[in-house]
Amino acid sequence: MIKFRILYIIIAFSLHTVSAQNSIVIDGILDTENKVISITQEITYTNTSRDALQEIFLQDWANSFVSKTTPLGERFSEDFLKRFYFAKEYERGGTAIMSIKDKSLKDISWERFNQTPDIIKLDINKSLHPGESITFNLDYKVKIPSEKFTRYGYYKNGDFSLKYWYIVPAVYDSKWNTYSHKHLDDLYAPLADYKVNLTIPSSYTLTSEFDQKESSDPDNETKTVQLFGKNRNEVNLYLEKNSSFYDFRMNGVKLISNIEDNELMPEMKSVATKRIIKFLEDRLGPYPFDKILVSENDYKNNPVYGLNQLPDILRPFPDGFQYEIKQLKSITESYLEKTLIINPRYDAWIKDAMHIYLMMAYTEQYYPDMKIIGNLSKIIGIRWFHAADLDFNDQYFLGYKNMARLFLDQSLTTPQDKLVKFNKNIANAYKAGIGFKYLEDYLEDDNILAEAVKSYYTNNTLKLTNSKDFEKILNNLTPKNIDWFFEDYIPTNEKLDFKITSIKKRNDSLEVTIKNKRNNDMPVSLAGLRDGQLVSKTWVTGITGKKKVKIANEDIDKLILDYDQNIPEVNRRNNHRNLKGIFNKPIQFRFLQDVEDPTRSQVFYIPEFEFNNVYDGFTIGSKFYNKTFIRRDFDYRITPSYGFLSKKLLGSAFFQYRDQIAEYDLYQIKYAVSGSMFSYAPDLLFRRFSPSVDFYWRPQDLRSNKRQRLSIRSINVFRERDDINPVETPDYSVFNVRYRYSDFNLLDLSSYIIDYQIAKNFSKFSATFNYRNVFLNNRQLNLRLFAGAFIYNDTERDGDFFSFALDRPTDYLFDFSYLGRSEETGLVSQQIIIAEGGFKSQLDYPFANQWITTLNANTNIWNWIYAYGDVGLVKNKGISPKFVYDAGVRVSLVADYFELFFPVVSNNGFEINQPNYNEKIRFIITLSPQTLISLFTREWY
Repeated sequence: MIKFRILYIIIAFSLHTVSAQNSIVIDGILDTENKVISITQEITYTNTSRDALQEIFLQDWANSFVSKTTPLGERFSEDFLKRFYFAKEYERGGTAIMSIKDKSLKDISWERFNQTPDIIKLDINKSLHPGESITFNLDYKVKIPSEKFTRYGYYKNGDFSLKYWYIVPAVYDSKWNTYSHKHLDDLYAPLADYKVNLTIPSSYTLTSEFDQKESSDPDNETKTVQLFGKNRNEVNLYLEKNSSFYDFRMNGVKLISNIEDNELMPEMKSVATKRIIKFLEDRLGPYPFDKILVSENDYKNNPVYGLNQLPDILRPFPDGFQYEIKQLKSITESYLEKTLIINPRYDAWIKDAMHIYLMMAYTEQYYPDMKIIGNLSKIIGIRWFHAADLDFNDQYFLGYKNMARLFLDQSLTTPQDKLVKFNKNIANAYKAGIGFKYLEDYLEDDNILAEAVKSYYTNNTLKLTNSKDFEKILNNLTPKNIDWFFEDYIPTNEKLDFKITSIKKRNDSLEVTIKNKRNNDMPVSLAGLRDGQLVSKTWVTGITGKKKVKIANEDIDKLILDYDQNIPEVNRRNNHRNLKGIFNKPIQFRFLQDVEDPTRSQVFYIPEFEFNNVYDGFTIGSKFYNKTFIRRDFDYRITPSYGFLSKKLLGSAFFQYRDQIAEYDLYQIKYAVSGSMFSYAPDLLFRRFSPSVDFYWRPQDLRSNKRQRLSIRSINVFRERDDINPVETPDYSVFNVRYRYSDFNLLDLSSYIIDYQIAKNFSKFSATFNYRNVFLNNRQLNLRLFAGAFIYNDTERDGDFFSFALDRPTDYLFDFSYLGRSEETGLVSQQIIIAEGGFKSQLDYPFANQWITTLNANTNIWNWIYAYGDVGLVKNKGISPKFVYDAGVRVSLVADYFELFFPVVSNNGFEINQPNYNEKIRFIITLSPQTLISLFTREWY
C-alpha cells in the first residue's frame, strides 16, 4: 500500500510538470440586454499535492461586486474611490448559484467561506488522495458589472470586457491559497485545460488568446464560439460590435492587441512588436503558446508612469517610442503572468523584478540615449537642468526614492493588499527591478543575473514556482555571497545610505573609512577617479557601523561611493570626496526647482513680486530654497525682499528637519523654526518668530489612515510702536501644546483635537471632536462638537483678539489660510474656516471671553446639497450665557475644499428676507497648492 501511494505521488508530480491535471468546461449564454451570463460548468480537479484533501475551495471573484460591503467594495472606499459605493444597484455585478453537484448529480454541500462573498468552500464527503481527481458541476448566473469600476465589465456602447467572470479552483500547495478580489489583478489559479462554449449575438466579435471556432444560429441571430486552451490560468474575453483589435504574426507567435498610437503606421507597429517578442525570447526563452493578447485595459491598469502618459500633443518622446514602451510593458507582463504560476499576492516581487529588469535592459539596448524628459532635454534653458541629464531608466529609482523619502516604503515581501497604492502600482516593482541592477553590478558579471533569469524562466514555465527557486538558481551560478540580497534587501524596508567619513594617505595606498548609516549588511562599491576617469572600483561588504578599506593610491584625486549609481541609496549627496581642493561639491545656484543632483550643493532661487500691503506697497525679492521634487529630510527657504513704499528690507525664512526614528508608533519628529518681517503701519515693522517640534505616530499598517500628532510651539509677535498712533493689537508670546488624533476615510471620519495655550495674560483650554459617517443608504451625517474655556483671562484691554470665536477666529496663531486676514467687509470677509464655534451666521455675540460650547451638524438632502444646523452657548464675563443657533443650506462642491453656505434662519431671524442677503453667504475655499494636491494624491499614499 505504501509503495502504491508513493508511485501515485510520483506519477502525479511527473504529470503536473507536463500538462495541466485540471480541466474546466464552460457552457455560457450571454444576455446582452440584462448583462447576464447563464453558465453550466464542469470542473475536474486533480490533487497534485502530497496531502489528502477533505474540502475544495473555489474562487468566485465575479461575486465581489455584489454589494458595497464586500472586500472589493471596502478596498475601493479605502482608496477614496467613490464610484463603487455610490453606484446604482444595476451597475454592480454578482453570482447567483443554483446548484453544485457531483458527477452522479448529487448535491454537494457548499458555503461562502467565513461569509466571504467571493470564496466558496465545497465539502466533498471523502478524502481526495494525491493523484486522485474529482468532477463536479455548477449551474449559476453571473451579473456583469459596469466597466467603470475596474475597466472590465459592460460598456455603455454595448461592448463587454470579461475578466474573473467564472468560478475557478484555488491553488493548494500544503495549504489552500484563497483570498478576495481587491482590484489588484492577482487571481491565483491553477493551470487547467479549458473548453468554453459561449453563445452571443451574431453582431458581436469575440477576441481571446485561445483557439476558437464559431457556429451560427441564423434563426436566433446568435452564434456559439468554441474556445480551446491547454495549460491556462485564466480566460479573458473581449466582445465588441466593432472589433478594436489588430494582430501581427512573428516567430510563430501571434500578437493580438488593441493598444493604439494613432500617429504610428502599422508597419512601424509591426517592427516594434516583433522586436519586443524577439527580445523576450532571447532573454527568457520561447513563449509556450501561439497567441499572446494584450489590451489597452491591461495597460491602463498598470501603465508606464511618467511624461509618456501625457497627451500626444504634449508628449516629449519621439514617434513610436510611446507605442513601443506601452507594448513592452504589456507584453512582458503577459509573458510572465501566463507562464509563471507564482502566488501574486504574497510572492509578487520576483515577477516584478524580472519585469522591470527586462524593461530596463530593453531600453538600454534599443534606446540608450533616451532621457527621462525625452526631447525636452534638448531645449535651451531646460537642458541646463539636472533633470535633462537623467536617463529614461532613472525614473525607476526616483519612483522608489520618493516613497523612501516620505517614510512610506514597504518591504518587497509585504502582501499586495497591505501595500499603499503607490507602492503597489509603482514603487515596489521599481525597487525590485533596480534591486536586480544593484545585484548585477555587485556580481561584476552582467551574464550571471541574465543567465539566472533565463534559467529560472525555462525551468519553471507552466509550473507552480516561487522566489526560493530563483534564489537557488542564482546561488549556484555565483561564487559571491548574496545572502544580503535575500535577507536584507528583499524582506525588509531598510534604506541604504553610505558615507565616506575619512581618508588617510599611507605611502602608496589610501585608507578609506566608510560608514553604513543604516542597520543592514548590504555592500557598496568604492571607486577611485583621476582627472574624471575611473581608475579603480572595489566592492566593500560587511559594513556594520564603520569599516576601513585600503586601496592603491594611483594618483587618485576623487573617491565616489556607487560610481555607476546602481545602488538605490536614499541619500547620494554624501557619496563624493575630493582629495584635492577645498570643497567636496561645488555650490550650484539654479533658477527654479530641479531634480536632486548628488554632485552639487544645490540652491534654487526664484524672483518674487507682489503687492504686500498699503504700507510696503510693491515688493520685489527672491526666494532661495533647497527643496527638490523629492522630499529631503532638511529643507529651507529664505525670502529677502524690499518694499518700495516703506523703503525697508523685509522678508521671511523657514527651516525644517525631519527625523525618522522608527517605522511605526512614534516614528517621526519634526523640528522647525520660522520668522517673518513686514510693515503693519507707516514706518512700523511687524515681526513674527516661531520655533516648533512635532511628534508623529502611525500604526504598523500603512494603509490605515489613523494618525496622531503632538505639536509643541511658541508663537511670538512683536511690533514697533508709535506713541502718536498706538495700535490696538498687542505684542504677544503664546506657548501652545496641541494633540491631534485623526482617522480620515471616505465613508467615516473621526478626529479630535486637544489644545492648550498659555501666555502672559491668559491661559485657555479647548477640545474639538469630529465625526462623519456615510450609511449604506448613502445618507451622510456630519457632527462636530467644540468646547473651550479660559483658565484665566486678563486681556480685556485687547478686546476680543484672544477670545473664542463663534464664526471667524482672529487666528493669532497663524493656523488658517485666510484670503483677507483683517478684512471686515467685502467678499474675502465672507470666507470662513470651520474652527472654534464653527457657526456660519454672524450673530450679536461673535466672541466668548469666558467659555463656549457649540454643536455643528449637517446631512445631505440630495447629492452635494446639505442641510446644516448649529447650536451653542456663549459665555462672556459679566453676562449670562447666551443660546445661539443658525441653520441653512450647504452646497459642497468639493467637500472641505470648496463649499458655499446659505443661511436661512438664526438668532437674527429669517435671514433670507433680510437686506444685503448676498453679504451673509459664507464660503470655504482652499487655494494652497499642497492642500489641493492632497485631494488627488490621498488614494495613492
